[in-house]
Amino acid sequence: MTTNSVANTSSFVPSERSGDAGRRPARWLPLAACCLGTFLLLLYTSVVTVALPSLGADLGAAFGARQWIIDVYTLALAGLLLGAGALSDALGARRLYLAGLALFTLATLACGAAASPSWLIAARAVQGTAGAAMFASILPLIGSAYAGRDKATAFAIWGAVAGAASAVGTVGGGVLAEYAGWRWIFLGAVPLCALALAIAARFLPPADRGSRGDRGARGLDWPGIATITVAVTASTYAVIAAGESGWTAPGTIAGGLAAGAALTAFVLFERATARPILPPALFTTPGFVGVLLVAFGYYFAAFGALPSLSAWLQADAGLGALATSLVLVAQLLVFIAVSGLVSNRLQRLSPHWTLGAGTVVIGAGALTGIALDAGSGWPALLPFLVLSGVGAGIVSPVLPAVAMASVPARYAGTAGAAANAARQFGLTLGVAICGIFTHTVHAAGVRSALVLCGLLATLTGAIAVLLLRHRTTAPSQLAEH
Repeated sequence: MTTNSVANTSSFVPSERSGDAGRRPARWLPLAACCLGTFLLLLYTSVVTVALPSLGADLGAAFGARQWIIDVYTLALAGLLLGAGALSDALGARRLYLAGLALFTLATLACGAAASPSWLIAARAVQGTAGAAMFASILPLIGSAYAGRDKATAFAIWGAVAGAASAVGTVGGGVLAEYAGWRWIFLGAVPLCALALAIAARFLPPADRGSRGDRGARGLDWPGIATITVAVTASTYAVIAAGESGWTAPGTIAGGLAAGAALTAFVLFERATARPILPPALFTTPGFVGVLLVAFGYYFAAFGALPSLSAWLQADAGLGALATSLVLVAQLLVFIAVSGLVSNRLQRLSPHWTLGAGTVVIGAGALTGIALDAGSGWPALLPFLVLSGVGAGIVSPVLPAVAMASVPARYAGTAGAAANAARQFGLTLGVAICGIFTHTVHAAGVRSALVLCGLLATLTGAIAVLLLRHRTTAPSQLAEH
């Protein structure tokens, strides 16, 4: 049984076969609630990028504090997503989504009112924690609210929104920083947060069919949640610390050791527990492994270098915040065009072409950065921005449906969270590692960062092409859990 067979028996859940013509427009309101929440939480992975110079100057933030203002949000997302997925399965996706959205609204308001770097970093950490609860709940909510072609359309729309949000954040952050001030990056979103909360509370299905399964809070794999959260958080911290202090710094070494110990403990716990949050049998499914590789590789390569590109355009190429945003918007425009024109058709193609080949396209775009030199200007980035927009426009609308089709319905939240965690982990490491290469903000560093992105995306995409040739069905052992 896969998530494509999620029951939609609630009278609330809209269907494409419903005879109530008057309610047909309203059937998309649950999707609107999920997409608006997704847009907001992913917007904040990048919205601070272009605005960081003015934000840092206003708050008196040093280099390390500025890095944490960006990274602590994605660190919380990547570190907590998988555990939040298990909570979504156990407690109900609707309940967790509403709680996360309410906390996200308050944290966003606190970010806008920040009076010091430490205040902003703490508020961003809470914002990322709430975002993880939202993100882990969204795919099960969409899966339980739609059936048939409506479900395929809903996932395609959601994927397009998810992919566009980070790019919109890069552009919108630059515009707001130049014309309204950095605080409006946060304060301006509070009404949208309140609107998303109102729509979600009114229109999301009242029952979490297909997401809760038979597990309650008492049956949660708390050791697994704790160890995977520590492993992801510590490994990300180690990379960020390496960018600030070097690979041999005590903080970097401690983070790496903590990550290794936590990952080892996680594997042991998952093998021993009766109901693991990430069943080991899942990794015997080539399709699911391919999805995780694509999620990590395409987000790392397409979006991980954007903060570095923004810094280079402003510091070395001489562009202002608005001009930088206008250059980077090329990626967004191409993404929207590709995903909007072909997303429905992509759902009918084999995943090894859409996910694997799409990631290879991103890699090819990043590898064009090898031509960058000291005399290059912003036009040298256009091949990367265009090709990465094409690749992301192919991959993003298809990824959630393929991920959820890999597991039984009761693991829908966990599967969606695993794919999204891999995606956010890719972004977090991409930002941190590309930041190491571009610390001096020169063309040579940008070239190295793009080449690394290109090699990674090409490799993960090529491996995924081979893995995704297999059917993405869940192994029979999962039925026993």
